[in-house]
Amino acid sequence: MLPVIAFYVLSATAVGAAFMVIAARNPVHSVMYLITTFFAAAGLFVLMGAEFLALLLIMVYVGAVAVLFMFVVMMLDVDFVEMKRGALQHAPMGIVVGGVLLTEMILVGAASLTQSDGGVKFPEDGTSNLEAIGNVLYTDYAFFFEGVGLVLLVAMIGAIVLTLRRRDGVKRQDIAKQIARTREGGVELVDVVSGEGIGS
Repeated sequence: MLPVIAFYVLSATAVGAAFMVIAARNPVHSVMYLITTFFAAAGLFVLMGAEFLALLLIMVYVGAVAVLFMFVVMMLDVDFVEMKRGALQHAPMGIVVGGVLLTEMILVGAASLTQSDGGVKFPEDGTSNLEAIGNVLYTDYAFFFEGVGLVLLVAMIGAIVLTLRRRDGVKRQDIAKQIARTREGGVELVDVVSGEGIGS
């Protein structure tokens, strides 16, 4: 009974938040509704036994994509109200495309459940979905996993280098000068007469 209640609550939350993403006038509010949708979808994945997809949805989309989108919206000050004008003209085509996608998902789910082998098979040894994926990912595909990490690291460094701008009047650290600094160049002895102080 509890899983059924959780399913209906999470489903209603996901559908309502998804509608508010496109209905909210404030773009920051749209991002917050989008994050709510991601969390509700992650809860549905947990109910289905797909813990890996739930964690992936939270860490990748909520932790990176949605937050990045919110920072871009706040920094660029995009006028989304102007962009949303005339969106109702495309609503019929959007409904048709959404209906086609919904039909495809229903057909795929029905075909999976009516297979001769019983559809989706879960491990019988008590191994969770997340543990099974981790065992395969870090053994058979460890080289490819590390290669993807290296590619992402190079992409991150490239993005930093491309967006780095030199500004005049900003002090920057020069490690070579700091290492080459000597006592004679950094310390000055001044003979101060008592009561007169240091002049300009």
